[in-house]
Amino acid sequence: MTCALVTAGNTSTPANQLLKRLKAIQLKGVMVGHQDDPVYGQNWKWERGRSDVKEVCGDYPAVMGFELGGIELGHKANIDQVPFDRMRDEIIEQHLRGGISTLSWHPFNPVTGKNAWDPSGNPVRTLLCGGAQQDKFEQWIGIVANFLNSLKTPNGQKVPVIFRPWHEMNGGWFWWGAESTTPEEFKQLFVTTHQKLTKDYGCDHLVWCYSPNTGFQDYLAQYPGDSYVDILGIDIYDFKHDNATYTKNVKHDLSELTRIGKEKQKLIALTETGAQQLPDANWFTEVFWKAVEPFPISYALFWRNAWDNHKELYMAAPGHLTAPNFKKFYKIEKTLFVNDMKDTK
Repeated sequence: MTCALVTAGNTSTPANQLLKRLKAIQLKGVMVGHQDDPVYGQNWKWERGRSDVKEVCGDYPAVMGFELGGIELGHKANIDQVPFDRMRDEIIEQHLRGGISTLSWHPFNPVTGKNAWDPSGNPVRTLLCGGAQQDKFEQWIGIVANFLNSLKTPNGQKVPVIFRPWHEMNGGWFWWGAESTTPEEFKQLFVTTHQKLTKDYGCDHLVWCYSPNTGFQDYLAQYPGDSYVDILGIDIYDFKHDNATYTKNVKHDLSELTRIGKEKQKLIALTETGAQQLPDANWFTEVFWKAVEPFPISYALFWRNAWDNHKELYMAAPGHLTAPNFKKFYKIEKTLFVNDMKDTK
């Protein structure tokens, strides 16, 4: 077992092809995304061919988000009950229709066995080279790699995806967060994950995203380095029905990301966002779009519409009070959905 790290390289990989495409699309506007869009919605689950977004505006979101948490333990479905076989099908289908997928990963705490929101046990240092859980981490990475490498079109071509591990690391709620690890340990975790997947397992179809949560003191405090990051992201929610504070946070954070993105020549994105339960009928055009429109973001991923949790609703759905406004949002020239991207290769 080796702990040596190899310098990241640049070749004509599926990842670089996707990155080139993302840069071209960003010149047209902002891709609209939705977590778990084709697998469940506000009032339905597991039916194929459905989408809250599509049923409101007639088009699929440009970006679909999916979650890998639980795969490392050999589970057949993730922490939100989505079967991994179904997820694979949907990622491939989204690619074939011209869309893009992004993957997050909330693995269970390797020390306590509890979920990702248990920050106890100093788990990150146990996963690093020489740590007590290093072998476990090696196994986890192998399992994740097997899934990632299974993302192939019917003719055998790899489907490139945006991979966003270890997000919101500046907060204290995850076991890889600021309350459980040092910035240097986090950087090593991110770099090791990158190296294992790309070098050991040949996952050359991953566009890597670094995404702290809003409220950061120093956006780059845990940044692993330019060689290991392709997209600079930020997660910003409104959990308190406070449009003014959400707008303030968006403008502050995206201003900082715009500055850093230009400096590092990286794409920027709003990697998770939304107003919980969407209480404002005109939120998409009057709050969200007015806040983000000035900034050169690649995409904005709205979080999920959970059939089993009334609070977890962040996207317009048929019959919801925001549906008419979302149709207006869809018609804005710079809001991009799948049909807006088909000609951009």
